[in-house]
Amino acid sequence: MLETGGPVLTPWRGKVKALLEAWYPGQQGGPALARVLFGDVDPGGRLPVTFPQDESQLPTAGDPEKYPGTTGGDVHYKEGVLIGYRWYDAKDIAPAYPFGHGLSYTTFAYSNLRVATPAVGARDSVRVSVTVTNTGRRAGKETVLLYVRDVVASVTPPVRRLRRFEKITLEPGASRTVSFALAARELSFVGRDEKLVLEPGAFEAIVGPLTAPFEVTSRP
Repeated sequence: MLETGGPVLTPWRGKVKALLEAWYPGQQGGPALARVLFGDVDPGGRLPVTFPQDESQLPTAGDPEKYPGTTGGDVHYKEGVLIGYRWYDAKDIAPAYPFGHGLSYTTFAYSNLRVATPAVGARDSVRVSVTVTNTGRRAGKETVLLYVRDVVASVTPPVRRLRRFEKITLEPGASRTVSFALAARELSFVGRDEKLVLEPGAFEAIVGPLTAPFEVTSRP
């Protein structure tokens, strides 16, 4: 079990059957963690950060200008928009535990990922839905993460961008359709003039292992 304020290295992770990240649980942390360890409740938390395999995977690795800063004490964030999970995606790095990772005492399956309108204008909402099924033998919690990928852009965007999430609880064998609505600004990027830019073209909605294409047909 870990009680940390952020990602740490876990070179011993292959020697344990499971790892519980408790962060800073507070004075009632003991009873709460005991309920998880003894199976009274499902461990429904998911990682809000990425845990690297080693120091070489960090964005700051090997560049003293990034950390600790060698130009008058200034730290340079050269990774630009590739913050957090975006860095690992862009560099095709497999971390120890990725952003959004988390186990459950049950299992889930994703199906029927749909974009209600495959082609939308700049003033329309992109409506995405997916069905989640509890395929295990006990109730459990799952966090459904919706990412968007800009397939063709005039800039180099992140491989994917998290745009929505929702945590659900399902009984064994139960299914639920989770729906999201994305506004045009959530498909945009910040241009050189520091204004939001929405470019027509191909996009993808990504939920779990599923991908569904859609298209933006006009600018704002």
